[in-house]
Amino acid sequence: MSDIVLHNYYRSSTSYRVRIALEMKGLSYDYVPHHLRHGEHLEPAYLAVNPQGLVPALVLDDGTLLTQSLAIIEYLDDIHPAPPLLPKDALGRARVRMLAQMIACDIHPVNNLRVLTSLRALFGAGDQDITNWFRHWVNEGFQPLEKILVSSPQTGTFCHGEAPGIADICLAAQITSNARFGVDLTPYPTIARINDACMAVPAFQKAAPEKQIDAE
Repeated sequence: MSDIVLHNYYRSSTSYRVRIALEMKGLSYDYVPHHLRHGEHLEPAYLAVNPQGLVPALVLDDGTLLTQSLAIIEYLDDIHPAPPLLPKDALGRARVRMLAQMIACDIHPVNNLRVLTSLRALFGAGDQDITNWFRHWVNEGFQPLEKILVSSPQTGTFCHGEAPGIADICLAAQITSNARFGVDLTPYPTIARINDACMAVPAFQKAAPEKQIDAE
């Protein structure tokens, strides 16, 4: 048994973010899966843990609950500072948070499972409609993100310099989700290059959806 329990779903991009951070920090954790498509996250037992009924949720050894992937990752970075996931300087930290939030706040929320499910249930959207919706919002976010990364001297092998951080975690998790919807990365060579660098990092590989115990 570990001191950390991670409630998550293998295909959830936000869960993938936290798994990457845990692997980068070398932290062991108990993996508790909740199948989102089967509604397991809405069962009373899980709602007693996380009233929001979303994943990921991190439960610490004293029972403290943390939700929201970026909040969890920054907590892990605070208590286990090596390797750092945010730069030391204030401007660098702001830039990395900006890049991460362009994905986590502007792309992911309108493309997560409950939104896609609502498009079907409320508006009769079909498979192609869902795919078009998903691609549209990814492109809306990736177009400016690519321009920012290309134009900044702070962009290196990764989004900010030569080591992966929170922005790279968000980017890699998003691109993994994109693949299911056939998002074309050709217009985004810098984003694609950074993702390739991320995928060469063992922590990203070990945390990948297909490596998890609940993978289908």
